[in-house]
Formats: sequence, C-alpha cells, structure tokens
Amino acid sequence: MNIGSTVIQNERTPHTMTQSVTRNSNGHLVLSPADLVALSRGMHCNMYDYLGAHTGEHDGIQGTRFAVWAPNAKRVSVICDKNNWTPAQNDLHGSNEGIWSGFVPGVNAGDTYKYAIEAQDGHVHHKADPYAFYAEEAPKTASIVYELDHYQWNDGGWMDYRRNCDWMSQPISIYEIHLASWKRPKDGRKYFNYRELAADLLEYVREMGYTHIELMPITEHPFDGSWGYQTTGYFAPTCRFGTPDDFRFFVDTFHQAGIGVIVDWVPAHFPTDAHSLGQFDGTSLYEHSDPRQGFHPDWNTYIFNYGRNEVRDFLLSSARFWLDKYHIDGIRVDAVASMLYLDYSREAGEWIPNAHGGRENLEAIQFLKDLNVMIHGEFPGALSFAEESTAWGGVSRPVYEGGLGFTMKWDMGWMNDTVHYIQRDPVHRKHHQNELSFRMIYAFTENFVLPLSHDEVVHGKRSLLSQMPGDFWQQFANLRLLYGYQYCMPGKKLLFMGCELGQWHEWNHDAELDWALIGNTHHDGIRNFIGDLNRVLRDHPALHECDFNDAGFSWIHADDAANSSYAFCRISKNETETLVCAFNFTPVPRDKYLIGVPKAGTYTEILNSDAHTYGGTNVGNAGKVKTVKEPMHGRKQSVEVVLPPLGMIVLRHDS
Repeated sequence: MNIGSTVIQNERTPHTMTQSVTRNSNGHLVLSPADLVALSRGMHCNMYDYLGAHTGEHDGIQGTRFAVWAPNAKRVSVICDKNNWTPAQNDLHGSNEGIWSGFVPGVNAGDTYKYAIEAQDGHVHHKADPYAFYAEEAPKTASIVYELDHYQWNDGGWMDYRRNCDWMSQPISIYEIHLASWKRPKDGRKYFNYRELAADLLEYVREMGYTHIELMPITEHPFDGSWGYQTTGYFAPTCRFGTPDDFRFFVDTFHQAGIGVIVDWVPAHFPTDAHSLGQFDGTSLYEHSDPRQGFHPDWNTYIFNYGRNEVRDFLLSSARFWLDKYHIDGIRVDAVASMLYLDYSREAGEWIPNAHGGRENLEAIQFLKDLNVMIHGEFPGALSFAEESTAWGGVSRPVYEGGLGFTMKWDMGWMNDTVHYIQRDPVHRKHHQNELSFRMIYAFTENFVLPLSHDEVVHGKRSLLSQMPGDFWQQFANLRLLYGYQYCMPGKKLLFMGCELGQWHEWNHDAELDWALIGNTHHDGIRNFIGDLNRVLRDHPALHECDFNDAGFSWIHADDAANSSYAFCRISKNETETLVCAFNFTPVPRDKYLIGVPKAGTYTEILNSDAHTYGGTNVGNAGKVKTVKEPMHGRKQSVEVVLPPLGMIVLRHDS
C-alpha cells in the first residue's frame, strides 16, 4: 500500500462533482447544494468542469459557455475575435458566489478570448482565463477555447497496473527533462511537437532503462527563462510543443511502453504578468494583499492565499485536472519549504506570524494535506513528491498519522552532502568521512528520492562532470562513482537529462543537450554505466524492495577514513537476496581489501564502475570472490577483494 494513500471521510475530504453541470435558461451556471458546501469549505476539486470555456449548444445555437470567479468585479464580459475584442459586448451574469457566467453564440473551439473585468474603480483588466485548457504562445497571452472530450486513450493496461502497483517496493529511476532543451529540430523550428518527442524521447528513455520521466513544468508560462516555474496557465499544457491532445498522445505513448510520466507543479507562487492571476478583479484575489504574506522576495512573484477557499478550490482542481484529464502518474510539488514557513527567506519584521504566533503557514499545511488526501483517495497508484529542503517531520507520512501525506520526499540533504564530498580532492576526503555516512542517521524517517536534478547544473555550478576533481580520467571515474553511490543507497533515483552524457558545460535552457558527445569513448562510458545501473536496479530486488525500511540496509563499515572507503549490504524482502556494495573514493587501487560479509559462500561481481565498457581501467575481481574464515567488521567471514581506483563494486551472494 502506498504510504499516505488512506482517505479519512470527514469534512476535510475533497469533494468531486459527480453530476453534469447545470445551467439555467440563459446559460448561467447553477451550483448544487453539495457543490456550494464544497466551495464554502475550499474542498471542491474539479472546478474545471464548471469554470472556464466549454463549447456546446443553447437554444439550437452553437457557442461557448463561459464562467469565471471575480467576486469584486463591477462587470465582466468576454472579449474575442467575434466581438473585435470590445468589452461589454458579451456580458456575463454574476452570482452570489462571485461567479460570472453566460453563453456566447458563435464562439467555437480554436477561438481566442479573454475576460474584460471592470473593477470597482472603473479600470478594466484584460485577463486570460484561469481555467483555460489552451493558450496562445508567448508573447501573445490570450486563452483558446479547446474541447477535451475527443481523445481516445489506449493506456488501459498501464492504468490498471498503476492502480494495483506497490510503488514503495518497486524500482523507480526518474529521468528529469526540460522538453524545450532536450533536443531541438534542425529545420528552423524552435521546438519539436509533443508527438515527435513522444517517439524520439521514448526510444531513448527505454534504451537507458528508466522507469519514469519527470517533466519540468509543462503548464503554460510566458517566460522561457523561468523553465516553466512561473506558471500562468494552471490547466493548460504549454502550446510550445502542440495542442492538449498532442500532449495526451505523448503521455499515452509512454504509458503504452510501460513508463510513468510525472510533472512538476507549482502551487507555491505565480508571476505578476498583467494578464495572469494577480489583482484579477482589481483586488488581491488569488494572492494576499499584504506583501509580507503575498509577495515572494526571491522570485518576485505572488504567493497564493491558501486561506481563501476559492483559491484552494483552484489549486486542488489544477492538481486533479492533470491526473484526471491527462492520466499523469504523479506530481512533484515545487518549493514546498517556501509554503510551510511564513518567514521563508524573510528577515524579522518582513513576515506575519500565524494565529498562534508561530512561523508555520497553517493554511498552506492544511492545503498540502488536502491535496494528498485527494490524490491518493481518487487516483490509487498515483504519486506525489515534495521538493522540501528542511527538517519538517512527516512530509511523506499519512495525513491520518499527522503527516503531510506525500508519497515521497526529495532528499536534499543527501544531495548536498554527497556532491560536496565528491567535489573534494581525494586527498582531503579522509577528513570528511562522515559527510557520506551521516545520511543513514535519518534515511528511513521519510520515503526519500535521491535527486541529482537540474538545480545542480545551473547558475554557475557547472555540469556534474566539470565539478569533479582531478585530471581527465579521474573526473570521469569520480562521476561514475557518484552515480554508483546514488543507485546503491536506499531511496528512489532521479537524474537530470544530460548528466548521463557527461556534459562538460552546465545546462542551457536555450540550447539542446550536447548530443555530439555520443560516440566518444569516455562519454559513452558514462551513458553505458547509467544504463546498466538502471538494469541492475530493476533486476535486483535488494536494491529496491526495502528502500524505505531499515531492514534492507546494513553498514559493513563507514569508518575507514584512511582509505576513504565504505561498504554496506542491501537486502531484499525476506532476505531472498543480499548484495554487498563497496566504494573506494581514492585514485589508489585497494588490493587484498578485506570486507566482512553476512553470509559464507561465493559472491558474484555484478557491477564494477571501472570496467572498460564504462571507460575504466578494468581493475576488478575476475567475476567472483569466495569468503574466507577471517572475522572482519563484526562478521564471522569476509571476502578479499580488489577495490578499483575511484570505483565501486556490487557483489551478489550466490551460495
């Protein structure tokens, strides 16, 4: 069972509309009593079925029904090509709930539109539809009417598998991708289409052996340089790569190949673009009015007002939308720490305490809990990931146990400590032995993903390969060692695109990956190693069945600072498989190196990062080693191995 998947039925259980949308004779939206109650509690999770633009027929006339929340507006009208973008030509009707709705004849799928919202001071704001399913490509900012009901999915087998899968004990290796810069056309176009990417990217991901891909935000965004993290369209896949149905085809294609699709989702903040959510009806509607609560100093963005029920409806509905309409397998919630703490990145006097005088954002905490109750309750097998960098307890523990309810949490501590250690010159590593071993003190307090993400290869940090110390050979060996350590540690795995190529230059969102490196022996060695790491991860239950259980891990030794070496066991459920993972973080081969092992017999070397096929020197153990009756590391027997320079080995106990 997925941790966090149990739903407690109470007043905080998210509400989903089960009946068809009701409108009166004028096409105005009519909400049921149950929907009104859900709205009043901020627990309505499919407002996209009510609000936005929906094509249909009224009195025998084809057109589009529009609905938008703007409670403080004096007047709201639809502006579009059909009325020459003239306000007050197609007015909407207001309701007691602050929702303006109505039918506009002659507006059909493919037509562009906005809302002209007249504020109480008389100023007219031209706003994109917060619930739009499609939008124009920047620098244009209009919404586009789009029908979502025509795509025929072919991923039933995958969806059944996902629904019944225990992901906690399954191998998960995630390839993180920025679609705009993975690969670019050579025919003058800026981007490939979703359908083209589906073919090319899928072939590559299958070749590399990943189980999932994670897309940096594909929600609509105006600024390329934000990488999608400044979202303006919370219900619209970016049109840079095609239509919503093109994106559905993309997801469908990966599902048919047995590969999951995760998307980054950003409920922590939103941009200040004039056409977006900020000051939507002339007032601070989606954001707090006080900048100490409503403005983010790091990103110059607005912060959602999680205490406002309609804002909660908006965000809960957005998350549900991607799982419902696009069959997304999981969402990774960006910048969770900035949501949890009212004083995040603020000095004294720059933030407002909660009702109890504390620094915790109580409304955001409740929102995250409700989000995860909804995801796990309505979409069994779907995953939620938190990018959370503090020591907040219970991020990936069930809501009914007091946790936030996420399936998994990124282990930013592991990432920082490990990268910091591997950047050190090997001669100094013996003085920092605990930087790698410290992680195991807390490794099972959460369900962790071990990320080497885009954040590690931008803003002057350089590529991972360029961060490695030593000469040319040592840099490649260190990088393989880093990846080997990541894959052997308990936790699911994530690697950013390009890192598997061993790029020399840090990631540039305006250019494709350095595909010219393919064919180079050393760079191909890195790629071959990642492919084999994914294969070993899948094929050996000891490396994935107990990622979140201390029964699946046992130190052999972590205190050989003089040799900068470590060794530990990974153990499968019911101890059906035992692996010994050993690491040498110096460029000196360790011959006749004794490692205490839990079982007597033969151990097969199933992985060696120094193999020729990976660009190494082929220092190893000729395939097998046998135990000797020499006690070591608290065990009755040991194996005498050769640890390759700046290398790692994995040994499987056979008999």
